[in-house]
Amino acid sequence: MLERDELPPLQSLVVFETAARLLSFTAAAKELNMTQPAVSQQIRSVELALGVTLFERIYRGVRLTDEGHSLLKMTQKHLKELRDALQKMKQKNRHPRINVATDFAFAAFRLMPRLPEFRKQYPNIDIRIQASQSEVDLASTEADIAILFGDGHYQGYRSEKLLAERVYPVCSPKLLDGKDPVGTFKELSALPLLKLNLEAGQQWMDWATVFRLNNSNMAPPEPVMEFDNYTLLVQAVISGQGVGLGWSPLLDDFIKSGVLVALEDFAVASERGYYMVTPNQQALSDPAIAFLQWIVSANDVNPTKA
Repeated sequence: MLERDELPPLQSLVVFETAARLLSFTAAAKELNMTQPAVSQQIRSVELALGVTLFERIYRGVRLTDEGHSLLKMTQKHLKELRDALQKMKQKNRHPRINVATDFAFAAFRLMPRLPEFRKQYPNIDIRIQASQSEVDLASTEADIAILFGDGHYQGYRSEKLLAERVYPVCSPKLLDGKDPVGTFKELSALPLLKLNLEAGQQWMDWATVFRLNNSNMAPPEPVMEFDNYTLLVQAVISGQGVGLGWSPLLDDFIKSGVLVALEDFAVASERGYYMVTPNQQALSDPAIAFLQWIVSANDVNPTKA
């Protein structure tokens, strides 16, 4: 049995395993980012340490000797055990992480302002926010939890309503400075309207829907500006460039602080809203459960199953 000081260096065994697995010193050099002579030197050092020949040089390559086969089997087994043990050590010392998927609007206006409180309550849980401008593809995302806007029907997933949809026009106070209160659709139509462009499948309300649900005989005028991003639209509204549609769950903080004015006379509601969505066949981790409980309390709601 080899003594500890007679064992080949670990790096040499890694080089041997790679060359033996690929049956090529050149391919092993490429995978390990080494030169081919350096690989040959490492292999030779293992052979000298063990006093055996591990490879037979053949035309355009190498093949393993019986001793080489035996060493490859042992090396792969123990390298795997070593890698697994090191990975467990890393995981043990790493904070648990939750992947949360949602859209940019909810992330920017509802989630991010409240996350410091979650971090205060759960300092050892890391949060990764996967925000998307388009509709979140649940099949391809690695999220533990998704917070999605829609009707709550997601095949293969559990969903509970977090926030109901309520929509009304919003604008900056300076846009109304010196003007009479806006109480009719004629007065609303005289203001510059801002539009959010929707992708196929998205269910957000538009100006035409708001006018129709309010039983207006008027059609909305053409918008003065259009945006593909709701965050940019809100920034334009805040700067006084026009009137946009505000979703109550998203812009409540701006309205309460007086940054935005809600034109409540034109408010409409629907059965849609933001839902907490989780895999149907997968048990939630303790950190994920803690996050779900926190997001419910942070939004002061009683969630309902879809």
